Order: sequence, then C-alpha cells, then structure tokens
Amino acid sequence: MAERSFAREVEDLKLGEGDIFRGEGILAITKALLQSGVSYVGGYQGAPISHLMDVLADARDVLDDLGVHFETSASEAAAAAMLSASVMYPIRGAVTWKSTAGTNVASDALSNLASSGVTGGALIIIGEDYGEGSSIMQERSHAFAMKSQIWLLDPRPNLSSIVDMVEAGFALSEASNTPVMLEVRIRTCHVHGAFTAKSNKRPDYTLRQALENPLRDTARIVLPPASFAHEKEKLEKRLPAAIEFIKSKRLNEHFGPQDGSIGIIVLGGLYNSALRSLQQLGLADVYGQSAVPLYVLNVAYPLIDDELTAFCANKSAVLMIEEGAPDYLEQSLNAILRKRDIQTRVSGKDVLPMGGEYTAPVLVKGIRSFLETYARHYLGNQPPIADPSAVLADPRVKALTEVVPQRPAGFCIGCPERPIFAAMKLVEQELGQHHVAADIGCHLFSILPPFNIGATTMGYGLGPASASAFNVKADKKSISIMGDGGFWHNGLTSSVGNAVYNRHDGVILVVDNYYSAATGGQDVLSSRALNPRRKTNNSIVSAVRGIGATWVRQIDRTYDVARMRATLKEALSSTASGPKIIVASSECMLNKQRRVKPLFNEAVKRGDRVVKERFGIDADICTGDHACIRLSGCPSLSVKHTDDPLRDDPVAVIDNSCVGCGNCGEVSEAAILCPSFYRADIIHNPSRLDKFLARVRETIISWLKSRRDSRRIVFTDGAAI
Repeated sequence: MAERSFAREVEDLKLGEGDIFRGEGILAITKALLQSGVSYVGGYQGAPISHLMDVLADARDVLDDLGVHFETSASEAAAAAMLSASVMYPIRGAVTWKSTAGTNVASDALSNLASSGVTGGALIIIGEDYGEGSSIMQERSHAFAMKSQIWLLDPRPNLSSIVDMVEAGFALSEASNTPVMLEVRIRTCHVHGAFTAKSNKRPDYTLRQALENPLRDTARIVLPPASFAHEKEKLEKRLPAAIEFIKSKRLNEHFGPQDGSIGIIVLGGLYNSALRSLQQLGLADVYGQSAVPLYVLNVAYPLIDDELTAFCANKSAVLMIEEGAPDYLEQSLNAILRKRDIQTRVSGKDVLPMGGEYTAPVLVKGIRSFLETYARHYLGNQPPIADPSAVLADPRVKALTEVVPQRPAGFCIGCPERPIFAAMKLVEQELGQHHVAADIGCHLFSILPPFNIGATTMGYGLGPASASAFNVKADKKSISIMGDGGFWHNGLTSSVGNAVYNRHDGVILVVDNYYSAATGGQDVLSSRALNPRRKTNNSIVSAVRGIGATWVRQIDRTYDVARMRATLKEALSSTASGPKIIVASSECMLNKQRRVKPLFNEAVKRGDRVVKERFGIDADICTGDHACIRLSGCPSLSVKHTDDPLRDDPVAVIDNSCVGCGNCGEVSEAAILCPSFYRADIIHNPSRLDKFLARVRETIISWLKSRRDSRRIVFTDGAAI
C-alpha cells in the first residue's frame, strides 16, 4: 500500500435523495460535485483541500458508475488547463488546488480560460490557506479573480451553504460563460455539520460525446482578433449576466433586523467568526439570531451595487469585515456609495487589523470599537472585554518564555531526511558554509534548528532554479535542494533542465522519499509501490540522465550518514562540468509506519515470529555531550538527569516513540555509531531457540554482573573495603 485509504469517506459519496450527510466541509464539497452532474475533476493536492483529491482517488467505482473522469494533475497548471474541456462543450468540470501558491502556478492557463470563456460550467475550488495556520505566503485570491474577471464565491461555513454554493457555482458559470472560483478557507474545509443529500447525477453531456462530436469556434480561441473581443464581452455580456444571476438567485444573504442605524457587511467565509463575536458582545444568540443587520457576501466578486446601496442607504455607518490586505472590498464599497451620493460612513481597517487572521477575539475588539464610535447604545452598560493579548504581557509569562525554549517545527520521528541534513552539517564543519537554496516540502524544516540550513525558498520545484544566479567561478559551489514531489511538479524542467542547459556548476540534492509526503503521502511518478491505477517506479536518476545530466549519484539508504557525507564532499569538490546531482532515497517514515504497522499487528495476531528493532542509550556510557541531539533533533530523543555526583550534564534518553531507524546513533560520533547506543530486538511469538538463547544470555549477563559487583570498591565511614 502506498497511499492512505479513504474507504469510509467513499461510502458517504453514495448517499442518495433525502439521506443525511455528516462530516467535514471539504467532504461535503466532494459530494456536491457528484450531485451537480460534473463530468471531470482534476487538481493538485495540498492543504486544506487534500481530502477532496484523496477521497476521489479511492472512489473509482463510484466515479465509473457515473461516467466521471478523475485524475491527479501533475501540477496546478495542468489542472487549470484541464478546464479547457468546458470551453467548447457543455461539460461541467471542476479542479482544485491550494491557493495562492497553486493559483500562481496555474495563472497562465487561468488567464487564457477567463479570456476565452466557457460553455459548460467550470468550477475552481480554491483552498484559501491564509492565517496563522498557513504554510505559505500571506496572500489572497481576490486580486486574481478581479484581474481575470473570474467570479469568486465565499460561502458561509456550514455544510448546507457550501453545497448550495457548489451547485450555484456551476449554474453561475454557465449563465455568464465565465469560470467561477469557490474559495474555502481552512475553517470552512474542516467545519463539521450535516446536510440533506441528493442523489448523484450523471453528466448531461459526457466527455465521450464531446470526443465523438468535436466542435471548433475561433471566437473562443485566445488569438487576435478574438482576444480583443473577449475583453469587451467580459464587460458587456458576462459581467451583467453574472450580476443578474446573483441577484435573482439571492446568493448573498441578509440576517438580523431589516432596519438599524448601523450594519455589518461580512464575507461569507468569516460569518461564523463574526456571529461568534456578536454573541460574545451580547448581540447574537447561539441560533444565529443577530441584533445587528448583517449583509453576508457569499459572492465576494463581483459586488452587487444595488444590494449594497439598499443595505447602506438608511444607516449612519457600516462595518466591512474583510480579512487580509489590501482592503479591496472596503475601497469598492466606498466607491459605490460615493458615486450614488450616499454618505454612509464606511468603517473597516480603521478598527480591524490591516492584515492577519480575523479570529473571534480580533473581531470582538474591532466590532466593539466600531459600535463605541457609531452606535454606543448597542453595547448598553456592558463592561470592556479583557484583551487576550494582555496575557502575553504578564511578567510571569515573560519570565516563563525566558526559561522554556521554543520548540520549532521539525521532521517526524525516524524521518529519512534528517540524516541528509546531519551529513550536510558534518560537511559544513569541514568545508565551511555554502549558499543553500531550499524548496517547498518536508525538507524545508532543515531551515529551523537544529540544522539551520537554507537561505531561500522560491517555489515548488524551484530550489535549484533559485540558485541559478550563482553559476560563477568561485571557491565554493551552491547547494540546492528539492523533494521528489517538487521534482515531478516543476523541478525536472525548470530546475534540472535549466541547470543542465546552462552548465550550472552547483550541487542539486533531490530528496526522494517515495511520496508527495508534505501533502499527505500521495504517490508520485517515482513511488516504489505498485499502484494499479497509475504508472509508478519511474526513476529520477533515469529522468535527469535523460535530459543530459552526467554527474549523477544515487544513495538508496539515506540513514548511511557516512556515505551521505562522502558523496556531498565529492560533489562539492568535483571539477566536472555541469550540475552535480545527488538523488538521496529512503521511504518516508510516516508513510512506512502507516503501511507496515497493520501488517506487523496482523502477523503478531496470527502467531508469526516477528522482530521489532528498538534503540536505547546506556546511561553509564553516555558522556552527555548530546551530539546525537544536536545532529539529529529527533523528537524521540531527550535528556534526563542522573544521580551520579561526578556528572553535571544530563544524559541522553530515547522514549517509546522511537521507530528504530538508528540515525541518532550514527550521527552522534561523526557518522560512527556512538558506543552508548544499543539496539534491542523485541521478538513477538518467540521460537524455542529464541527462548533458549534468551536464557543463556541472561545467565551469562547475571554472572558478569555478579563478578563486577564483587570487585567493586565500596567506601564506608571513610574506609575502603
């Protein structure tokens, strides 16, 4: 088994008319796609939309019954280009990826798609990874939607609204001949709830029909003079059609009283947080009843001028709740009101942070400030709410931060990438520091302690490309790193091909852990497992040699720190022309444990003899220099104090989370097994021979211990015995 199984989630996709679907928001979106008669789905996995891809990957039988084509795209650009099937044909298609990083990759195809327009419904599900929990740069998709005239939906975070917006998104796309983005934040993807399901729907028009009845319309191709006409069509036909659809279907919603001296305009995805904040201020209840008029923008773009002016017309002030910067919606609202000579005051970023995640505490503070300025009577005699940031200012908390060290994010226990960077640190001690260009993926944790390796990261598969400027004569070479996921996503051509073509005299390290590990453990082209639905076992070494690389080394066990160190030194000292490429391969430990643990447990239950390796540390031998921790950083390694009065430093200790990779022992003495480490073989269902040998060992060890104890010098009352 290579990839995780989502068999239980797949069963939820089979629910029919009137059944109750219960689960996460992202799974509700998956079900909604099948209820909408989608013909094809593609995308590239990444938080927070990975589950959509993973579940569909396991739902082959369901998709085949419906005639739906699904594939995991090589990149976000490949996924966006897939939507071209909806340009000429009345075919509904959907793609998904992590934004904004994925949207940047897909931008070329998206711009062409938005220019040509679509005939069938084209839905782009954007996983908006914005906020404190984000793993990427802090940007929003809103600007891209405005720039390319792609309509942007932002549904309220409850399952019924999410499912309705998926279905409305396809209809809006068809009504306006425009692709539609459905923006779902992390909060939306992982919200739990229920909705009444509908039966899955076969596509009205299939891909097979399209292939057998090809269509061609030069007016839809992005080529002059048609491309010039597209811009006019966007503004004169598609935009008015979209606005009319949004108004007629009432996609935006009103809550609370019809009248009020003030009001709040909030993006759909922020509705739950805003309502929770009003509840804490005593202005809403747990059932969603608000004392303040609310206008919820389930459609973030385009804005509906008539609805906004009607909501604001009789109010002294409105608050625009728009997460992130710039304040696109606040600026647009000001322009809409001023053009119609409506003098309602618009508040927003004056009381709320310009950037950052709008959590409930942040919104409570901002909404309260707005009400104190424009409608104090809403607050009554309510005392001020304590500022949660005051906790961090407490002297006791500050004192605690001085003695409790930060725990940076790091590699999993037993990760095969840890010894790679341990070897790099050992080489660094000999040859000095080098410029290291990092990449997107698990290996990016090497930037943090204890390794502190890496200077930049510019994009998925672009690590080596980001070092291309350093192709100059110097005493040192640049080192660039990328994973196997990044290699197949963009790295083969943009990084390795670029380096080969320009004879780049640097070192390229490809970390091959057999999966797209950082996005959830999906298979990639070079995965070692046999995948019945995809072609795997395609060699990275063969690929780089195929585009002209000549200096290539393969290491098939990264835990061999000595060999890793020697190969790195060879690459950095080589005088060969062109890039020096090292492919360092070992299976991702998280996926390996996910694969082997069930097999191990089954074997134990059957009564088979199975052996599990564990490592430990002899406290009597450990010197306490902690090189194993400094050069490993494994979470299973810690320290403990001893009662020995002659030893000041705590000794190292391994806890029960150890998976037996052995890396800590190898790196602790410059890639030679530290003598304080020992390996223990835990035998389940031992044989008679195992039991006999265990008794023999125990007897010998007991005899040696007794002999040592008998020779020990003991001091009593100042005299030696």
